Amino acid sequence: IVSFIEDYKVIDKIIDHLKLTFKAERPPPPRAQLSMAAEEQSEYI
Repeated sequence: IVSFIEDYKVIDKIIDHLKLTFKAERPPPPRAQLSMAAEEQSEYI
């Protein structure tokens, strides 16, 4: 069974009840730069 809630007031009540927030608790980790050129070339079996 699939249903959709279209009433925004109901959605807001559910979000408040679950104490959900849309703010990140901490910033995302920095992205690592991956480079194939930095790796030594070796034969793969």
